[in-house]
Amino acid sequence: MFERFEVLRDAEMSRFTTLKLGGPADYLAFPRSAEEITALFEEAGKAGMPVTVIGHGSNLLVLDGGIRGLVIRVEKNMRTIRREGNRIIAQAGAMLGTVAAAAAEAGLTGLEFACGIPGTVGGGVSMNAGAYDGEMANVTERVDGIYPDGRPVSLNREEMCFGYRTSAVKQMDFVVTEVTLALQPGDPQAIRARMAELTARRAEKQPLDLPSAGSTFKRPEGFYAAALIDQCGLKGYSIGDAEVSLKHAGFLINRGSSSRDYLALVRHVQKIVEERAGVRLEPEIRILGEEAEPA
Repeated sequence: MFERFEVLRDAEMSRFTTLKLGGPADYLAFPRSAEEITALFEEAGKAGMPVTVIGHGSNLLVLDGGIRGLVIRVEKNMRTIRREGNRIIAQAGAMLGTVAAAAAEAGLTGLEFACGIPGTVGGGVSMNAGAYDGEMANVTERVDGIYPDGRPVSLNREEMCFGYRTSAVKQMDFVVTEVTLALQPGDPQAIRARMAELTARRAEKQPLDLPSAGSTFKRPEGFYAAALIDQCGLKGYSIGDAEVSLKHAGFLINRGSSSRDYLALVRHVQKIVEERAGVRLEPEIRILGEEAEPA
Protein backbone atom coordinates (compact mmCIF):
# COMPACT_ATOMS: atom_id res chain seq x y z
CA MET A 1 0.00 0.00 0.00
CA PHE A 2 1.19 3.55 -0.87
CA GLU A 3 4.31 2.11 -2.58
CA ARG A 4 4.39 4.82 -5.24
CA PHE A 5 4.33 7.67 -2.73
CA GLU A 6 6.77 9.04 -0.17
CA VAL A 7 5.29 7.45 2.93
CA LEU A 8 6.59 6.49 6.38
CA ARG A 9 5.05 3.62 8.34
CA ASP A 10 4.57 3.98 12.11
CA ALA A 11 5.95 7.52 12.02
CA GLU A 12 6.46 9.04 15.46
CA MET A 13 4.57 12.33 15.27
CA SER A 14 6.81 13.86 17.92
CA ARG A 15 9.28 14.29 15.03
CA PHE A 16 6.75 16.26 13.00
CA THR A 17 5.27 18.75 15.46
CA THR A 18 6.84 21.81 17.06
CA LEU A 19 5.62 20.57 20.46
CA LYS A 20 7.79 17.44 20.00
CA LEU A 21 4.95 15.29 21.31
CA GLY A 22 2.81 12.55 19.87
CA GLY A 23 2.64 8.83 19.24
CA PRO A 24 2.89 7.08 15.86
CA ALA A 25 0.81 7.65 12.77
CA ASP A 26 0.04 4.40 10.98
CA TYR A 27 1.11 6.04 7.70
CA LEU A 28 2.56 9.50 7.11
CA ALA A 29 2.64 10.76 3.50
CA PHE A 30 4.50 13.68 1.94
CA PRO A 31 2.66 14.52 -1.31
CA ARG A 32 4.37 16.31 -4.19
CA SER A 33 1.24 17.72 -5.88
CA ALA A 34 -2.52 18.12 -5.73
CA GLU A 35 -2.79 15.04 -7.91
CA GLU A 36 -0.85 12.98 -5.37
CA ILE A 37 -3.11 14.23 -2.57
CA THR A 38 -6.14 13.00 -4.51
CA ALA A 39 -4.46 9.66 -5.21
CA LEU A 40 -3.59 9.24 -1.51
CA PHE A 41 -7.24 9.83 -0.57
CA GLU A 42 -8.25 7.22 -3.17
CA GLU A 43 -5.83 4.61 -1.82
CA ALA A 44 -6.90 5.24 1.76
CA GLY A 45 -10.54 5.06 0.73
CA LYS A 46 -10.06 1.66 -0.88
CA ALA A 47 -8.59 0.42 2.39
CA GLY A 48 -11.34 1.97 4.51
CA MET A 49 -8.70 4.08 6.21
CA PRO A 50 -9.33 7.48 7.85
CA VAL A 51 -7.30 10.42 6.54
CA THR A 52 -5.94 13.40 8.49
CA VAL A 53 -4.35 16.38 6.75
CA ILE A 54 -1.72 18.52 8.48
CA GLY A 55 0.87 21.13 7.57
CA HIS A 56 4.10 21.82 9.44
CA GLY A 57 2.61 20.72 12.76
CA SER A 58 3.14 24.01 14.55
CA ASN A 59 -0.32 24.13 16.16
CA LEU A 60 -0.82 20.42 16.86
CA LEU A 61 -1.02 18.33 19.98
CA VAL A 62 -0.90 14.70 18.89
CA LEU A 63 -1.88 12.36 21.70
CA ASP A 64 0.40 9.59 22.95
CA GLY A 65 -1.55 6.80 21.24
CA GLY A 66 -0.88 8.34 17.85
CA ILE A 67 -3.12 8.69 14.80
CA ARG A 68 -4.83 5.80 13.07
CA GLY A 69 -4.94 5.60 9.30
CA LEU A 70 -3.17 7.97 6.92
CA VAL A 71 -1.76 11.39 7.78
CA ILE A 72 -1.03 13.63 4.79
CA ARG A 73 1.58 16.28 5.57
CA VAL A 74 1.35 19.10 3.03
CA GLU A 75 4.74 20.64 3.59
CA LYS A 76 8.25 19.79 2.39
CA ASN A 77 7.43 18.68 -1.18
CA MET A 78 4.99 21.53 -1.92
CA ARG A 79 6.95 24.71 -1.20
CA THR A 80 7.25 26.51 -4.56
CA ILE A 81 6.97 30.32 -4.38
CA ARG A 82 6.71 32.65 -7.36
CA ARG A 83 6.03 36.33 -7.97
CA GLU A 84 3.59 37.78 -10.46
CA GLY A 85 3.61 41.58 -10.29
CA ASN A 86 2.44 42.59 -6.84
CA ARG A 87 1.32 39.05 -6.05
CA ILE A 88 3.14 36.22 -4.33
CA ILE A 89 1.81 32.77 -5.26
CA ALA A 90 2.89 30.01 -2.90
CA GLN A 91 2.18 26.31 -2.69
CA ALA A 92 0.45 25.38 0.53
CA GLY A 93 3.54 23.75 2.07
CA ALA A 94 5.71 26.88 1.87
CA MET A 95 6.60 28.19 5.32
CA LEU A 96 5.11 31.58 6.14
CA GLY A 97 8.48 32.95 7.18
CA THR A 98 9.96 31.93 3.83
CA VAL A 99 7.06 33.51 1.95
CA ALA A 100 7.45 36.73 3.98
CA ALA A 101 11.17 36.78 3.15
CA ALA A 102 10.39 36.27 -0.55
CA ALA A 103 7.96 39.19 -0.44
CA ALA A 104 10.58 41.38 1.21
CA GLU A 105 13.16 40.40 -1.42
CA ALA A 106 10.64 41.41 -4.10
CA GLY A 107 10.01 44.77 -2.41
CA LEU A 108 6.42 43.88 -1.52
CA THR A 109 4.89 44.93 1.78
CA GLY A 110 1.95 43.61 3.80
CA LEU A 111 3.24 40.24 4.96
CA GLU A 112 5.81 41.40 7.50
CA PHE A 113 3.58 40.26 10.39
CA ALA A 114 4.00 36.63 9.28
CA CYS A 115 7.79 36.55 9.39
CA GLY A 116 7.90 34.66 12.68
CA ILE A 117 4.80 32.50 12.41
CA PRO A 118 6.15 28.91 12.33
CA GLY A 119 3.51 27.41 10.05
CA THR A 120 2.78 26.88 6.39
CA VAL A 121 0.88 29.27 4.17
CA GLY A 122 -1.82 26.60 3.73
CA GLY A 123 -2.27 26.27 7.46
CA GLY A 124 -2.06 30.04 7.76
CA VAL A 125 -5.08 30.69 5.54
CA SER A 126 -7.00 27.74 7.01
CA MET A 127 -6.89 29.24 10.50
CA ASN A 128 -6.44 32.89 9.45
CA ALA A 129 -3.13 33.09 11.28
CA GLY A 130 -2.12 36.50 12.51
CA ALA A 131 0.24 38.49 14.71
CA TYR A 132 1.11 42.11 15.47
CA ASP A 133 -2.10 43.59 14.02
CA GLY A 134 -1.82 41.61 10.79
CA GLU A 135 -3.64 38.48 9.62
CA MET A 136 -3.86 36.35 6.51
CA ALA A 137 -7.33 37.70 5.69
CA ASN A 138 -5.74 41.09 4.94
CA VAL A 139 -3.45 39.81 2.19
CA THR A 140 -5.12 36.70 0.75
CA GLU A 141 -6.58 37.16 -2.74
CA ARG A 142 -7.33 33.57 -3.68
CA VAL A 143 -7.08 30.09 -2.18
CA ASP A 144 -6.95 27.02 -4.42
CA GLY A 145 -7.46 23.49 -3.22
CA ILE A 146 -9.06 20.12 -3.76
CA TYR A 147 -11.78 18.10 -2.11
CA PRO A 148 -10.94 14.55 -1.03
CA ASP A 149 -12.65 13.23 -4.17
CA GLY A 150 -10.36 15.32 -6.41
CA ARG A 151 -12.79 18.12 -7.28
CA PRO A 152 -10.95 21.46 -7.50
CA VAL A 153 -12.05 24.47 -5.49
CA SER A 154 -11.00 28.12 -5.80
CA LEU A 155 -12.19 30.80 -3.38
CA ASN A 156 -11.63 34.55 -3.37
CA ARG A 157 -11.12 36.57 -0.20
CA GLU A 158 -14.84 37.11 0.41
CA GLU A 159 -15.70 33.47 -0.23
CA MET A 160 -13.05 32.42 2.31
CA CYS A 161 -15.28 33.85 5.08
CA PHE A 162 -12.29 34.70 7.25
CA GLY A 163 -12.91 35.11 10.97
CA TYR A 164 -10.82 35.02 14.12
CA ARG A 165 -8.66 31.89 13.70
CA THR A 166 -11.06 30.36 11.21
CA SER A 167 -12.01 30.32 7.54
CA ALA A 168 -14.17 28.51 5.00
CA VAL A 169 -11.52 25.78 4.76
CA LYS A 170 -12.69 24.34 8.07
CA GLN A 171 -16.37 24.39 7.10
CA MET A 172 -15.90 23.11 3.53
CA ASP A 173 -13.33 20.44 4.43
CA PHE A 174 -10.96 20.77 1.49
CA VAL A 175 -7.19 20.64 1.25
CA VAL A 176 -5.41 23.91 0.43
CA THR A 177 -2.85 23.48 -2.36
CA GLU A 178 -1.94 27.06 -3.37
CA VAL A 179 -2.43 30.59 -2.04
CA THR A 180 -2.28 33.89 -3.92
CA LEU A 181 -1.31 36.89 -1.78
CA ALA A 182 -1.98 40.45 -2.97
CA LEU A 183 0.66 42.82 -1.61
CA GLN A 184 1.81 46.41 -2.19
CA PRO A 185 5.11 47.84 -3.43
CA GLY A 186 7.30 49.03 -0.60
CA ASP A 187 10.83 49.96 0.34
CA PRO A 188 12.84 46.72 0.79
CA GLN A 189 15.00 48.27 3.49
CA ALA A 190 11.96 49.41 5.49
CA ILE A 191 10.30 46.01 5.04
CA ARG A 192 13.38 44.18 6.31
CA ALA A 193 13.68 46.61 9.24
CA ARG A 194 10.07 45.93 10.25
CA MET A 195 10.65 42.17 10.04
CA ALA A 196 13.78 42.49 12.17
CA GLU A 197 11.83 44.51 14.74
CA LEU A 198 9.06 41.91 14.96
CA THR A 199 11.59 39.06 15.19
CA ALA A 200 13.31 40.82 18.10
CA ARG A 201 9.98 41.39 19.86
CA ARG A 202 9.11 37.70 19.53
CA ALA A 203 12.48 36.62 20.93
CA GLU A 204 12.07 38.99 23.87
CA LYS A 205 8.53 38.00 24.81
CA GLN A 206 8.08 34.38 23.71
CA PRO A 207 9.79 31.14 24.87
CA LEU A 208 11.20 30.33 21.44
CA ASP A 209 13.96 28.14 22.89
CA LEU A 210 11.52 25.46 24.11
CA PRO A 211 9.02 23.24 22.27
CA SER A 212 5.53 24.73 22.09
CA ALA A 213 2.59 25.06 19.74
CA GLY A 214 2.58 28.85 19.91
CA SER A 215 -0.40 30.47 21.58
CA THR A 216 -2.25 27.59 23.18
CA PHE A 217 -5.61 29.35 23.55
CA LYS A 218 -7.70 31.63 21.39
CA ARG A 219 -8.18 35.22 22.53
CA PRO A 220 -11.54 35.37 24.33
CA GLU A 221 -13.70 38.32 23.37
CA GLY A 222 -12.81 41.32 25.52
CA PHE A 223 -9.80 39.63 27.15
CA TYR A 224 -6.31 38.33 26.50
CA ALA A 225 -5.71 34.67 27.31
CA ALA A 226 -2.18 35.23 28.61
CA ALA A 227 -3.30 38.02 30.96
CA LEU A 228 -6.11 35.86 32.37
CA ILE A 229 -3.77 32.92 32.93
CA ASP A 230 -1.23 35.20 34.64
CA GLN A 231 -3.90 36.84 36.82
CA CYS A 232 -5.01 33.39 37.98
CA GLY A 233 -1.49 32.70 39.27
CA LEU A 234 -0.75 29.97 36.76
CA LYS A 235 2.52 31.26 35.31
CA GLY A 236 5.10 28.55 35.89
CA TYR A 237 2.50 25.96 36.90
CA SER A 238 3.38 22.51 35.65
CA ILE A 239 2.02 19.01 35.36
CA GLY A 240 4.90 16.62 34.83
CA ASP A 241 7.18 18.36 32.35
CA ALA A 242 4.40 20.41 30.73
CA GLU A 243 4.57 23.98 31.98
CA VAL A 244 2.87 27.35 31.64
CA SER A 245 5.74 29.50 30.40
CA LEU A 246 7.16 32.03 32.85
CA LYS A 247 8.07 34.20 29.88
CA HIS A 248 4.61 34.26 28.27
CA ALA A 249 1.61 32.70 30.02
CA GLY A 250 -0.16 32.12 26.71
CA PHE A 251 2.46 29.53 25.78
CA LEU A 252 2.31 26.06 27.32
CA ILE A 253 5.74 24.51 26.82
CA ASN A 254 7.14 21.00 26.75
CA ARG A 255 10.22 20.29 28.89
CA GLY A 256 10.19 16.57 28.10
CA SER A 257 6.54 15.90 28.79
CA SER A 258 4.02 13.37 27.56
CA SER A 259 0.95 14.40 25.58
CA ARG A 260 -1.12 13.11 28.50
CA ASP A 261 0.47 15.62 30.91
CA TYR A 262 0.32 18.41 28.34
CA LEU A 263 -3.40 17.85 27.74
CA ALA A 264 -3.97 17.68 31.49
CA LEU A 265 -2.27 21.08 31.81
CA VAL A 266 -4.46 22.54 29.05
CA ARG A 267 -7.56 21.32 30.86
CA HIS A 268 -6.32 22.54 34.25
CA VAL A 269 -5.68 26.04 32.90
CA GLN A 270 -9.17 26.07 31.36
CA LYS A 271 -10.73 24.94 34.64
CA ILE A 272 -8.93 27.47 36.86
CA VAL A 273 -9.48 30.43 34.53
CA GLU A 274 -13.18 29.61 34.23
CA GLU A 275 -13.54 29.22 38.00
CA ARG A 276 -11.64 32.37 38.93
CA ALA A 277 -12.27 34.71 36.01
CA GLY A 278 -15.53 33.35 34.60
CA VAL A 279 -14.03 32.99 31.12
CA ARG A 280 -13.87 29.75 29.17
CA LEU A 281 -10.63 29.50 27.20
CA GLU A 282 -10.90 27.67 23.89
CA PRO A 283 -7.81 25.88 22.57
CA GLU A 284 -6.19 27.41 19.51
CA ILE A 285 -4.19 24.22 19.07
CA ARG A 286 -5.62 21.27 17.16
CA ILE A 287 -5.75 18.06 19.22
CA LEU A 288 -5.42 14.87 17.18
CA GLY A 289 -5.12 11.16 17.78
CA GLU A 290 -5.82 8.71 20.55
CA GLU A 291 -4.86 8.44 24.19
CA ALA A 292 -2.29 5.75 24.90
CA GLU A 293 -3.47 2.58 26.60
CA PRO A 294 -2.70 2.59 30.35
CA ALA A 295 0.55 0.83 31.20
